[in-house]
Amino acid sequence: MKHANSGSGRIAVLAGAAITAIAVATAAPAAAQDRAIAITGARILTMAGEPIDNGTLVIKDGKIVAVGSDIAIPADAQQIAADGRVIMPGIVDTHSHIGQVAGADGSGPVQPEVRAMDSIDPLSPSIDKARAGGVTTVNIMPGSGHLVSGQTFYMKLRKGRTIEDIAFQMKDGAALGGIKMANGTNPMGGTGFPGTRAKSASLVREALTEAKTYCSGDRKTRDLAKDALCEVLSGERLVHFHSHRADDIMTVLRLKQEFGFDVLIQHGTETWKIADELAKAGVPVSNITLDAPGGKLETMDLRMDNAGILERAGVLVSIHSDDAVIDSRMLLREAALAVRGGMTPDGALRALTINGARQMKLDARVGSLEPGKDADFLVLDGDPLSTYTHILETWVEGAKLFDRSKPEDLLMATGGFGAGSPMEASHHHWEIAEGEGGH
Repeated sequence: MKHANSGSGRIAVLAGAAITAIAVATAAPAAAQDRAIAITGARILTMAGEPIDNGTLVIKDGKIVAVGSDIAIPADAQQIAADGRVIMPGIVDTHSHIGQVAGADGSGPVQPEVRAMDSIDPLSPSIDKARAGGVTTVNIMPGSGHLVSGQTFYMKLRKGRTIEDIAFQMKDGAALGGIKMANGTNPMGGTGFPGTRAKSASLVREALTEAKTYCSGDRKTRDLAKDALCEVLSGERLVHFHSHRADDIMTVLRLKQEFGFDVLIQHGTETWKIADELAKAGVPVSNITLDAPGGKLETMDLRMDNAGILERAGVLVSIHSDDAVIDSRMLLREAALAVRGGMTPDGALRALTINGARQMKLDARVGSLEPGKDADFLVLDGDPLSTYTHILETWVEGAKLFDRSKPEDLLMATGGFGAGSPMEASHHHWEIAEGEGGH
């Protein structure tokens, strides 16, 4: 298997007549997978090197065992012919609101103790629909109607009935995740909330300053809010900072410099104006190609070439859905729009996979197809960036959890009656009394 740096040319669109369907595999959950599975004959986009033509992917016990064009297949392996298909890593969505998530309420603008995991419905059909769109790992965010709206939830899109089943990782009874902060107009204006950008920044600075004192003390009296901010200050918890305008993003950079926290800019509508400053500061961006349909003043300077400008500046950039602003099933299309705007095809696919995993420090397990990583991958019938391509299968930790050939899965991929609840159509960013805030 060859390895090379990113920047390879456009992935060729697979041409030709209809291709024989992949043989049906009965893949048990990873923990119960008693023999290896070898998927052969595919074009494999590992996101760790050059594409592999006529490649083989071997998985067992939920992990990738081997990937390459000339590898040994275990004698007892179940073999699946995938001639003419494309295999790529599962999508890592760095910003979503699936699962009917909610966060902080209207009682105050700074609520770091609130946990998104305590509000998510693991049985929500929006999770099934995201899986139909190829999403296998996702950062579930509470709303941006607060300066600090709570702790995010890193979800692995396994089949599950409880939060513990779908948490990327649990530790001491809590799920792995970051923390959501916001500035700009969203957290401004409500009773008890800041009325200006200057006041917004001062309230965040005040909260972090108080937490810094608390963190260095004996902590005999526990403060859940400050405990969460201690994790921010120590670098244990990544700050996902909702910020649109260039001046607001520069405020985030000043806060980062003052307090030393790790940050990922979310949305970053005007990051194209300050791409060099972001690159110099080493601050990554979670970009959305289309934002706020219907109009939002902070997105007036949105540009489709934003991701491409960031890529060329050397900023680590991912692409997110902000579901339901962009449906999770449209992420490949969003990446194609980024290419239309000047991003390289390889960069766009990396922005859907390994870049987001790196941003959230999950890349030891997900984001690329390499031995030892989780067996999270997609099987497609063509170039991922082509509008004619469909996701045929989504595998999570060695289990095939979406199969377009099944009517119930096709419904989740294409919509229609039974594909979801009307509640799912609403965007759950606001989460404030009287509906202040937004996405």
